Amino acid sequence: MTNKLASPYRLAALKLICLQGVVALIAAVIIFFSSGVNAALSSLAGGAVAVLPHFVFALYAFRYMGASRADQAYASLKRGNGLKFMLTIVLFALVLKHFPVILLPFFSSYVLALFTGLFAPVFFKH
Repeated sequence: MTNKLASPYRLAALKLICLQGVVALIAAVIIFFSSGVNAALSSLAGGAVAVLPHFVFALYAFRYMGASRADQAYASLKRGNGLKFMLTIVLFALVLKHFPVILLPFFSSYVLALFTGLFAPVFFKH
């Protein structure tokens, strides 16, 4: 059962994740028009590798909140962080092994989606 105190923070995290997805999608569209379909698909894969683990982390990180649930919040935060890193490694391995990826658009979109979080205070007040 989730805590109602965590709802605004979870909503803010999901807004950031949506912003990261939009940035990755815009980067893929720009790369599509400049470099072609394979480069755009590589860019989309890089964005997905960045966004999906953050989504999983946000689900776990903002599950509990409050002084009475500090142990549950800490355990959920640790579990979410561990899953985020494991999922990132697994997604990198799967994409790089099973798909013909062009590395420059892939890593560029990945890094661009990650750096979007640094500029979140510009876009959001919360």
